[in-house]
Amino acid sequence: MAVKSMNDLFLHTLKDIYYAEKQIYKSLPKMAKGAAAPELKKAFEKHREETEQQIERIEKIFESCGAAARSVRCEAMDGILAEAKETMEEIDDSSVCDAGIVASAQTVEHYEIARYGALIAWANQLGMKEASRLLSETLAEEKKTDELLTQLARQSINQAAA
Repeated sequence: MAVKSMNDLFLHTLKDIYYAEKQIYKSLPKMAKGAAAPELKKAFEKHREETEQQIERIEKIFESCGAAARSVRCEAMDGILAEAKETMEEIDDSSVCDAGIVASAQTVEHYEIARYGALIAWANQLGMKEASRLLSETLAEEKKTDELLTQLARQSINQAAA
């Protein structure tokens, strides 16, 4: 897709995050299974439910733009999730693995936070009020998940790994 306008850039980036969210949705059960700490498993399970809703919101935005809900491969997310998988496969100590999984999950969250922030700014510039509202709802969830992961790491996971 040739990007010739702000609207094109918005739709291309929406396709990127749509792909990313779908890959995250597929990866979260593996991350939950790989986590030893019960509170980390629970966080991943909860975020999978949120991710399902986030995917639905993106589909609503595509519909409101009169565009088909299609994704474009997100090499960045593929790489981030591949690193998370490597972490789970290569670290034998379950406590250390949990610390690595948290770091990987936060990398995912930070990518999403950056993407959603840009999309909200562009939606506002383009006068897409409903898209901005839906994207803002998702951004708030991503920030909350990042904060939870930070809290888990500080309160118990990093201490157990050390």
